[in-house]
Amino acid sequence: MKERALQFKQTEWWMVSGVFFLIILTNILGGKISIGYIGGENPDQMARYFSTIFIPAILFAAFYFMHMKVVPIYQTDGKTWKLILFSLLIFILSWLATGAFYMGAEWGKDMFIPFYFAAVALYVGYMFVVSFLKKATIAQTTPNYLGYNISRLVVLYVFLLTFLFKFHRFFHELILIIYAFVVPSLIVIFIYNYFLVYRKKQTGQNKASKIYYWLLIGFMAALFLTIAAGSGDEEAILVGLVAIALLVLVINPISNALFHKYQGYIEKMDELNVQLVEKTTDLKQLRNQINPHFLFNALNTIYGISLQENAEKTAESIQKLGDMMRFMLHENTQETIPLNREIDYLINYVDLQQLRIEAQENISIEFSRKDEHCKGNIAPMLLIPFIENAFKHGISLQKKSWVRINLRCLEGSLHMDIHNSIHLKNDDDPEKHSGIGLPNVRQRLQLLYPERHELVIRENDMEYFVHLSIQMNKS
Repeated sequence: MKERALQFKQTEWWMVSGVFFLIILTNILGGKISIGYIGGENPDQMARYFSTIFIPAILFAAFYFMHMKVVPIYQTDGKTWKLILFSLLIFILSWLATGAFYMGAEWGKDMFIPFYFAAVALYVGYMFVVSFLKKATIAQTTPNYLGYNISRLVVLYVFLLTFLFKFHRFFHELILIIYAFVVPSLIVIFIYNYFLVYRKKQTGQNKASKIYYWLLIGFMAALFLTIAAGSGDEEAILVGLVAIALLVLVINPISNALFHKYQGYIEKMDELNVQLVEKTTDLKQLRNQINPHFLFNALNTIYGISLQENAEKTAESIQKLGDMMRFMLHENTQETIPLNREIDYLINYVDLQQLRIEAQENISIEFSRKDEHCKGNIAPMLLIPFIENAFKHGISLQKKSWVRINLRCLEGSLHMDIHNSIHLKNDDDPEKHSGIGLPNVRQRLQLLYPERHELVIRENDMEYFVHLSIQMNKS
């Protein structure tokens, strides 16, 4: 739900289908009590009875053809004339058919059908609101899928509820009560159970889980007792007992089973995503390795030559580059590596950058670290993309530049802060498109250290700041 937009086309279809199915079914079974006709001989009553079946069926058919056929075609080919033509055709046919049953059953005396035009207006309004939500949330540089998904679900529910209020004379009021009160109550109970009962029990907080469980039951009992006392209707107490029994015997067991299945599904998806990311990374590495062992051996040869010629800085640079290549060839393919090896890689990278720009007086590089507690293992190549990004965007040979890195380890955790100046690169600068993208690193952190990391990124006109904390498992 956080990573992508839900399949709302199917969600809308099933929600609308469920509402119309209940309306038509209850009306067929004589659910509309005010009509009072099933198998009678009064023609007026018969007309009203059949109108309560066919009017919602016509509206549902119009929704199906419009939402599941016409709109998807328009989204595929973008031809506005098709959208207008088919929309008008569906509108006219459904209006005439609805009007025939409406007037035949003497619900009204003309073709102006308030609930029909209200339904059309609600549908058009819903599509406009959805379009606005997309532009405001997911059509941005950093899409907010969670906000979009929740907002669209709420909007869908509100529009359907508004339709039911406009259409209530054609079905039993119990459907409106269920949709307006029972469904939201069930959703609230499911959310309450998941976050305050089920998850706390899963994390070992059994006492808190039981407290929240009994709090919910106590709240429901108090609510129905208050209703009974306020209305003087003792049946409210019986309804409350039935509701509590359903909560304990039906809703909670079903919700726990669903939560357990959902948790297993999420864990399986996370495992598959980790494997996919690792395989993708391995494939990219293989594509980028042009006989790496030959290059590594060549570096060793050049290192020996530079020592013979007393080119100490050149030898030092080659040695550091060789160490980095050894890391990339052997340790980067493992699931986890010792944290000190990851830090050594960072040190070599920063040292090479300092050797490259040491003659530039307007550039300041600081790398402070406290690594006496840097124990345990970490997934490889999680830290370097942030440092690469700092040098890529923070260094200019013409302007004042700085990169300040602070790395420290506490018991079981790693903390890194990076400050760097900001300099925009030209499109033809090869460094602008180099390195591993930050979205890839965010995804790896989310998959490998869920709820065990904190990543904060801020920037202003002058400086870019990154803070990363990771809670690690010791080896």
